[in-house]
Amino acid sequence: MGWLRKLLNTIRGDTMSAEDFYEIIDPRFGQLINGNGHVEKLATGFKWAEGPAWFGGGRYLVWSDIPNNRMMRYDETDGSTSVFRAPAGNANGNTVDRQGRLVTCEHGGRRVSRTEHDGTIVTLADRFEGKRLNSPNDVVVKSDNSIWFTDPTYGIDSDYEGNKAESEIGACNVYRIDPATLAVTVVITDMVRPNGLAFSLDETLLYVADTGATHVKGTPAAIRVYDVNGATVSNGRQFAVCDNGLFDGFRLDADGRIWSSAHDGVHCFAPDGTLIGKVKVPEGVANVAWGGEKFNVLYICGTSSLYAVRLMVNGARTY
Repeated sequence: MGWLRKLLNTIRGDTMSAEDFYEIIDPRFGQLINGNGHVEKLATGFKWAEGPAWFGGGRYLVWSDIPNNRMMRYDETDGSTSVFRAPAGNANGNTVDRQGRLVTCEHGGRRVSRTEHDGTIVTLADRFEGKRLNSPNDVVVKSDNSIWFTDPTYGIDSDYEGNKAESEIGACNVYRIDPATLAVTVVITDMVRPNGLAFSLDETLLYVADTGATHVKGTPAAIRVYDVNGATVSNGRQFAVCDNGLFDGFRLDADGRIWSSAHDGVHCFAPDGTLIGKVKVPEGVANVAWGGEKFNVLYICGTSSLYAVRLMVNGARTY
């Protein structure tokens, strides 16, 4: 039937086909995509688009443009794009907490901040054991309202994504912020450059990408997975290896599959770690977020642009 679809596309003047947007590696992936659901470029002109976060109540997406030191806003209701905040502390990863507030990792501020409902920005964490954090990168909020974030050095390695400085901690770790006391504890210390992270649907597992290959030759371009034991984790092991570039940010769908950024687009993994398919994107992808009125739109932050694709699966809701 592929020839028939191409013929119909030609008659309609549409030369694009599903093969231009998707790579089906496992038949299971075919059930998740719509052949007519093309990858759309929604906005462009950014230096490094990152950290998308969806606000369902307003039907808009917020994301970071790190080197330009601003955060952007895409309005689904009218397709408009505008500046959400500038300057923005060279913001990187963003998420929405259980109370609907924006939580942001700031390279420039070397902190994790939260934007309250009235617009006030408060610091949640900027130090560990009295030493300044490196440059918080990505963040998730657990159902107990604890905040977990990664802290590589990308924002202090140069002035491009933040402010060049020496690491006071001397390591790149994953941390947890206690929701009641805001005490910061370290939960993972065995990664080279921890980056994107997400919990499994039942929160018994924590997935974390390691982009350490940018600094240490031979570091696997992998997502690692850890068993979650309340406020700690254990038994770290490899979940998946990237076959094109590095994994950065990722999110889960409602069935527990992982949709991860990579150099050639978005890679989809079954819960057992099997790569089942790819969404092709013409730029290297940094991060993704689920959104849309029915939570079945995957928003994709490419290098210089924001993309979206409507899929046949819904994202995992975390708030």
